[in-house]
Amino acid sequence: MPLLTVSQINRYLASKIGGDKILQNILVKGEISNFVHHIRTGHFYFSVKDEVSSMKAVMFKTAHHNLKFMPEDGMSAVFSCDVKVYETGGYYQLVVKDIIPEGAGKQSVALDQLKKKLAAEGLFDQSAKQSLPHMPKKIGAVTSLTGAAIQDIIRVLSRRYPICELYAVDAQVQGESAPDSICRGLMCADNAGCDVIIVGRGGGSAEDLSAFNTEKVARAIYACKTPVISAVGHEVDFTLADLAADMRAPTPSAAAEQAVPDIRTIMEQIDALEKSCHREAEKCISKAEDSLKALSSALSAQSPENRLKLMQQQLSTLESRNSSAFEAILSRLDSRLNENIARLDSLSPLKVLERGYSLVYSGEKLVRSKNELAVGDSVQLRFHEGGASAEIKEVW
Repeated sequence: MPLLTVSQINRYLASKIGGDKILQNILVKGEISNFVHHIRTGHFYFSVKDEVSSMKAVMFKTAHHNLKFMPEDGMSAVFSCDVKVYETGGYYQLVVKDIIPEGAGKQSVALDQLKKKLAAEGLFDQSAKQSLPHMPKKIGAVTSLTGAAIQDIIRVLSRRYPICELYAVDAQVQGESAPDSICRGLMCADNAGCDVIIVGRGGGSAEDLSAFNTEKVARAIYACKTPVISAVGHEVDFTLADLAADMRAPTPSAAAEQAVPDIRTIMEQIDALEKSCHREAEKCISKAEDSLKALSSALSAQSPENRLKLMQQQLSTLESRNSSAFEAILSRLDSRLNENIARLDSLSPLKVLERGYSLVYSGEKLVRSKNELAVGDSVQLRFHEGGASAEIKEVW
């Protein structure tokens, strides 16, 4: 029985497996798990498994540098590979040369991963979208100047908004050099003082539209200071350019309609505003006239002439009231005087004499009692009419 070292056994197995043509240049179907991208070496390490078993796998940096997508856990794929023995570790593994995603092409997977990457960086965030100007003066168009797209844009702008300026930048919209050409066109339009930029092309196959699904174009659109409308000419799928743009249009014609207002609508709005201004002006004038009349009346009421008239009227009223009051006072005094006269007249001695009485005077003194007389005194008698002298013969 031979005595072998571990290294000898591993080397022997490596030569056996490496020399087995059945295990070289094979296709293995399975699911990726435990995926690790080793940062220092750049190699991919993972496992390939099915429902029952799993195998370790490695994809060296030199093999995956042309890979258009990043492998992920759970991805089902077909692996182009060789079975090799890792002598140091004493296990066998798949050395992967290429990965073909199952159920989808490489380009589709790569695009999906790129889309997730750019979304994570915020290139598609709605908060970063710029609003389109309401009445732009200068419209930029980055597209092929020999294609139908530019003609559609010119036709729509001429019909809807002929007062704007079109700044057209020629760009290749398909082929390997298209992404760089589109990026240069966007930079040129962005620096030309445009108010809005339309970038795109007419419809086409997925391959024709591939330039608008590149990272370069998406980042160039996102970097524009000017609002960008993406018009790649397809209805169903959104390209990266559509997602990065501030607004997406299905066709170049639709983009031109979104970029500018309809001048007929503007004229109708101007007409409506003019009529509204006339109505408001008439209201203001009418209100001002009413205010002027009120102020004129107030001013007239406070004028010296009017105040003099008012004072004259007040004076006349006071004079009339004073005259009436004075006449009333005189009338009351006259009535009281007449009453007093009547009362005095009723108490007058003359009234007593009229009733047949006489007055007896002793000298100038009226005799009121017998005690004021003596027999032989001379007295004067006064009657209602005339008088007489008498001598007292007897006092009783």
